[in-house]
Amino acid sequence: MKDFAISEDPAVQAQLDRLGELTVPQGRLGLETIAALLDRLGNPQRHLPPVFHVAGTNGKGSTCTYLRSMLEAQGLTVHTATKPHLVRYNERIRLAGRLIENDLLAALLAEALDVGEDLAPSFFEVTTAAMFLAFARAPADACVIETGLGGRFDATNVLEAPAVCGIATLGLDHEAFLLIPEAGVPQEPLARIAFEKACIAKPGVPLVTQIYPDPIAATIAETAAARSAPVVRRGRDWHASIGKTIEYHDAQGALSLPLPRLPGTHQADNVALAVAILRHQSAITVSPDAMARGIASAKWPARLQQLGPGPLTALAGARTIWLDGGHNPDAGLAIARHLADQPPVHVIIGMLANKDPGAILRPLGNHALSVTIVPAPGHDAHSPAAFAPFSAIAITSAPDVAAALAALPPSGDVLITGSLYLAGDILRRNDEVPD
Repeated sequence: MKDFAISEDPAVQAQLDRLGELTVPQGRLGLETIAALLDRLGNPQRHLPPVFHVAGTNGKGSTCTYLRSMLEAQGLTVHTATKPHLVRYNERIRLAGRLIENDLLAALLAEALDVGEDLAPSFFEVTTAAMFLAFARAPADACVIETGLGGRFDATNVLEAPAVCGIATLGLDHEAFLLIPEAGVPQEPLARIAFEKACIAKPGVPLVTQIYPDPIAATIAETAAARSAPVVRRGRDWHASIGKTIEYHDAQGALSLPLPRLPGTHQADNVALAVAILRHQSAITVSPDAMARGIASAKWPARLQQLGPGPLTALAGARTIWLDGGHNPDAGLAIARHLADQPPVHVIIGMLANKDPGAILRPLGNHALSVTIVPAPGHDAHSPAAFAPFSAIAITSAPDVAAALAALPPSGDVLITGSLYLAGDILRRNDEVPD
């Protein structure tokens, strides 16, 4: 599997071009290639500060952001690995709080590509190897590492002894990769996805989870038990209620914490998970005051983000424009919940062809004033016809978001959604590049 990556830096782009040429034999699964590549590089993954390893379908990136922000509020330096990037490939690797510099990124990618050329590694395996090299060579107090689309065969799962693991919200996504028929593993779709994510569990390492339906929780418990990992489950081992504050408690006591500034009740749930992850590991101590300050300061772009002034928003006049990279049913539900108490919005969607076209429109229902379909830059995307069964109103199309905004009637706010790739393009065009 490849990803879409470009850079304005020639040295980085030269290595990204090499990444783009990598091909992986169809059906190849396993950690053998990344393990061999890392072995040639001196196994940097074994020389990291305490690691917080987080998986999930939705919310894992936000959870990682809250972890990083709370750790930094404690005065600690934190390496962070998240994916995908929105505008710049550098966003995937943050060293001691700052995006990796271009010259170092180019050198690390070249090192991993050169040493592993005969191994035929994937885009993600090379990226992960470069990330581990960066984290092992720069001092920090902690690492926060997000998995990719799975867990069991995700390249980050070579980590042998993280300080703690966590699983965020679970739902259907990346079915083409996670639901490949295989003997000896769950076949029901959600149970299978739960199994894949729970396979980040390690012996003796706490696995902190949200609340899931009983069959899903049972799959996680069985998977963790097979790996001798204790499960720390919301609703049993830790609790959080969401109102005007987050009221959290576990065996260590109670905390009253602020809501995050990121909109949506799901973000408060992500905060609660991050707090539980911090409270159920012993490598690093974070005070309640640092937690509160970290929650209040956390930023995570393209997750129900209200766009600021810029070239694109200038086309929309006084409207509010919401940007969300959501592309699966759970993300659609989160968006719909946030917009439920607000007036209907004009919806602009650009969605990859391998995603469910009803994921966003189905939960929005009649909350859409209009629906305009745009391309997803650099990727095969659904045509307007694919969305028709999920909309009671006529669907139109536009060559890009600027044209879609210009064609809207004079009133009504806007939601741009359907793909993180589209979201990244919007941020770039509106001069809101993540830093």
